[in-house]
Amino acid sequence: MAREYRDRVYIRKDILLKLSEYGELNQSKLMSICGLNNVKHKGILDDMVEKNILNLEKEPWGNKIILKYKISEKGIRIMKEVLEPYEELFPRASKK
Repeated sequence: MAREYRDRVYIRKDILLKLSEYGELNQSKLMSICGLNNVKHKGILDDMVEKNILNLEKEPWGNKIILKYKISEKGIRIMKEVLEPYEELFPRASKK
């Protein structure tokens, strides 16, 4: 079954919605809940952290580092002021 293409704007909104819902998620759980591929979509998370939309906490766990993401205050503002009105104007394609 082929997955429907999702524009990057909606991917970002989905990430912000899930983080606002769950509070904090590690990278694997966040990607899984949002239906994203770690390799293909990691750049989106990196970009959101760089722009201070998400906060990233690196937590050592044995010989690995766990990446934990939270939505920032700026991210909450962007979601409410930009992304929600955007989706009202340009709703996602409905399934037929």
